Amino acid sequence: MSTLKVPQSLPTVADDCEQLRKAFAGWGTNEGLIISILAHRNAAQRKLIRETYAKTFGEDLLKVLDKELTSDFERLVHLWTLDSAERDAFLANEATKKWTSSNQVLVEIACSRSSEQLFSARKAYHLLYKKSLEEDVAHHTTGDFRKLLVPLVSSHRYEGDEVNLTLAKTEAKLLHEKISSKAYNDDDFIRILATRSRAQINATLNHYKDAFGKDINKDLKEDPKNEYLSLLRATVKCLIRPDKYFEKVIRLAINGRGTDEGALTRVVATRAEVDLKIIGEEYQRRSSVPLERAIAKDTTGDYEKMLVALLGQDEA
Repeated sequence: MSTLKVPQSLPTVADDCEQLRKAFAGWGTNEGLIISILAHRNAAQRKLIRETYAKTFGEDLLKVLDKELTSDFERLVHLWTLDSAERDAFLANEATKKWTSSNQVLVEIACSRSSEQLFSARKAYHLLYKKSLEEDVAHHTTGDFRKLLVPLVSSHRYEGDEVNLTLAKTEAKLLHEKISSKAYNDDDFIRILATRSRAQINATLNHYKDAFGKDINKDLKEDPKNEYLSLLRATVKCLIRPDKYFEKVIRLAINGRGTDEGALTRVVATRAEVDLKIIGEEYQRRSSVPLERAIAKDTTGDYEKMLVALLGQDEA
């Protein structure tokens, strides 16, 4: 469920563009005006604003925003203003760079998006970077990580609810055998995670728990410091319960000694129109504090205001 709040009575797109132009005029930037517009427009409206702004003023709105804004606020506004497929392509491309390498981000994009959304992200990647996402993932990862990530980002899962219970039992047993023998990079193990529908994987993992008495992710914690096992656990959780997965990402981002603004920005920007309301409810259930209040306590300035606005609140 989305947290985005769009006013019932909206100005015209031309008016929004004119107001944004005014926000950039003069010596200082009117960040509050930018937040009041962009944090309260849905994906289709933001896309139309970008197109109209370019036609009217001959400038790319994203480039203007990047020039006028700074730091975490600029990154949040930039990610939010991007089309969702472009945003995923942008994040995936960053994740393949040595200086920002993040297998976790690639898992999020591959496992929490629908097949069509992932396909759109791959098309956007082609258009933006003139090569394939699969190619870059293969080039910038090694060993077990490459073996897992390339099929994940290449996936086009069946999205229906139909489940083969016989197959679920067979594959639950196979997964248990592979884990018991520590064959975590086995071809069949990866094939199940990378190709089966969410409904089928869910049935398989439910049977796994019933038959072997433990959640699969507990069995994958044999070595908590093993990064590959951590990525496997993230894959499973992101496929089955993305809301719980992203709640944990946010919780770790704001409950530690310092704030992980990169993770916080990424989750809010990518989930505000998807399931951020459910993520917030899960956070409050676990932490007994409203998510917007926790974020406001951990962040400051225009960055805080934009985050809280995307959480559907005028203030925390």
